[in-house]
Amino acid sequence: MTRARATLVSIDETPYYHCTGRCVRRAFLCGHDKIDGRSYEHRRTWMQKRLSLLSEVFAIDLCAYALMSNHYHLVIKLNPGVVESWSDDEIIRRWTKVFSGPNVVQQYLAGKSLSPAESAQLGTCVAQWRERVCSLSWFMRCLNQYIARMANIEDSCTGHFWEGRFSSQALLDETALLTAMAYVDLNPVRAGIAKSIADSDYTSAQDRLQETVPDSAALKPKLISLANAASDDAPNDLPFNVRDYLELLDTTGRCVVPGKRGAIAGTQPRLLQQMGVSVDGWLTTVTQLHRRYELAIGSPGRLQALAIRQGKRWVWGLSQARRFYPAPSISH
Repeated sequence: MTRARATLVSIDETPYYHCTGRCVRRAFLCGHDKIDGRSYEHRRTWMQKRLSLLSEVFAIDLCAYALMSNHYHLVIKLNPGVVESWSDDEIIRRWTKVFSGPNVVQQYLAGKSLSPAESAQLGTCVAQWRERVCSLSWFMRCLNQYIARMANIEDSCTGHFWEGRFSSQALLDETALLTAMAYVDLNPVRAGIAKSIADSDYTSAQDRLQETVPDSAALKPKLISLANAASDDAPNDLPFNVRDYLELLDTTGRCVVPGKRGAIAGTQPRLLQQMGVSVDGWLTTVTQLHRRYELAIGSPGRLQALAIRQGKRWVWGLSQARRFYPAPSISH
């Protein structure tokens, strides 16, 4: 049964979410259609440009992304707290990058005097936009509707381009966040269209490898930084070192590609040691994230607590979480 988005997204539970959008029927998001010979590669640039723009509008950070032939993956972080520090003018400046707004907004931006009624209308708009700029639903709406409209115009058709709105999984702890990011970044490797993360075009992993090279950086979405958890000058950074993260991706990628040398068992990546995650559980989860979990990913305790708060007796993924997460130590 379809669940209301308000029951799936709660900043009180976690600011991190794994979101997926998939094209309907045989519609192509990107890639090459072998049946009619058409190439849709340019649509990846649409996605990158749109994500780049939306990151300048919304109080939402992009942790990871992968743009595939008929679907995409995003791992995002909601930052509603930062919106409180934005002035009304800042809210208007950001929102009008995507929407023109009513006539009263255009008058205000042109420097014209507003009547009391018009000022009240402007205040109502700003209050509404202030809520929307930290909304996951509005972020995904502004992404999906734009791409669908562009694709339908190019394909000379009307109707649905996406199967549905979008799917989301709550990432309840750091291990869940790390797993979802790796799952997303390794999508081209698992699909057999890339041999390494360096070859994984249109992914955040490749962007992080090339982040020191000024190669069309303006077209690429801005990613939240990977840094040490103890970094005081970047409190919003993710709690992973970029070198350790890329090492983990490279090692895992070698394990999931048939015939490629390398195995985790011999040299366990540092991040897995830090997280205390079992190697077998890691490989199973990072390659079958959607099969093993449904609406939330996290430790058994976090999943059970979430189920109780939502009035459920059971939550999908609990058995996998018990295998994946380390057992709590028992004091004697």
